[in-house]
Amino acid sequence: MYKTVEQTAADIGMPEHQVLQYIYAGRIKAVHDGEHFLINSAQFDTYHQQLERIKEEIEIWKNTPIPEDVDIKDED
Repeated sequence: MYKTVEQTAADIGMPEHQVLQYIYAGRIKAVHDGEHFLINSAQFDTYHQQLERIKEEIEIWKNTPIPEDVDIKDED
C-alpha cells in the first residue's frame, strides 16, 4: 500500500520534513508521480516490529525488581 509523505510521517512519528530528507538521502524508498512522493508502507514493517519489541523490553526492565545486594550487611 502506498502512502503520501504526510501519512507516512504520521505513521512512523516523524516530522514531514525529516521524511522528505530521508527520501532525498535514499534512506526511505519512494516513487515520485510528478506531484507527490508515494512511499510503500511495507518497508516499515520491520521498523514497527522492532519498535514494539523495544517497548516490551523496556516494560520488562521497568517491572523487574532490583535484587538485594549480597555485600550489604546490617551491622548495628
